[in-house]
Amino acid sequence: MKDNHFLKNNRIEQLILALFFIGTGGFIIMVFRPWQKQFIADPVQNYLWRITVSAILLVLSLLCRRSERFNKYWQLVWAMFILSLALSLDWVFGKFLYNSLHLSVSEPIGWMIEKLHEVFLVVCVVIIFNKLSGNSLGSIYIQKGNLKLGFLIGGIAFLVAVAGSIPTAELLFNAKDLTVARVLPWSPIILIIVLANGTLEELLFRGLFLRKLEPFFGKFFSNFLIALVFTVLHKGSTYTSSEYIFLAILTPIALVWGWVMQKTDSIWGSILFHAGMDIPIFLGLFSNL
Repeated sequence: MKDNHFLKNNRIEQLILALFFIGTGGFIIMVFRPWQKQFIADPVQNYLWRITVSAILLVLSLLCRRSERFNKYWQLVWAMFILSLALSLDWVFGKFLYNSLHLSVSEPIGWMIEKLHEVFLVVCVVIIFNKLSGNSLGSIYIQKGNLKLGFLIGGIAFLVAVAGSIPTAELLFNAKDLTVARVLPWSPIILIIVLANGTLEELLFRGLFLRKLEPFFGKFFSNFLIALVFTVLHKGSTYTSSEYIFLAILTPIALVWGWVMQKTDSIWGSILFHAGMDIPIFLGLFSNL
């Protein structure tokens, strides 16, 4: 009877935590993400929402940390606070940067500067607040790990993606009039953008949350939960010509990114793999500028 009671309670705990992760994480990214049209159009309300949600998560995480009963959850809530803070600061300083430099995403250089700004700010916020919680960089997979295996898997995936980037861009991402001669001048900018974007998304999704979820769900289901949220948040993407095919492909790829991170115990292979998969997307976007 005790074993059955424990298993039942454990399932309830897992269900509540899964709903918390999907609901809270999904809400933060959907509403606060700076790289798409804002759900809250009014700037004052947008600021208030960001401050309120970040403050609630900060207080909740600190209360959990001080509680003997809820202490085991505090790192997960703290990670949600980091996510909310990173996306909010990215939006605030991104608006300032764009207004100051008069940038536009109608030009490749605008995309590049935006991504470099995003990755610098997000990486700094995640590292600083992760360290403030007493965690090492290894807790977010910023460590050597099995570097050889990571670069082998990531490098092969990157080269395969490059080889098929033009037909993939034309098939799935509305690319027009792509030729090698047209693409070559974009190559340095696209390389910077995809590496920055891969770093940004792998750190914010898998790096920040995989180790936080594993004590409750194990490696596979933790990876599955993150891949599920990551895929669903791409629904409604306007850069793909076939949304459901794109989402169907994205789900297993997201699972592989997480597996690579867990297998190599580092973020580097997943970043390289992710960067390669993003190349056709930006080829499609640039071809329509």
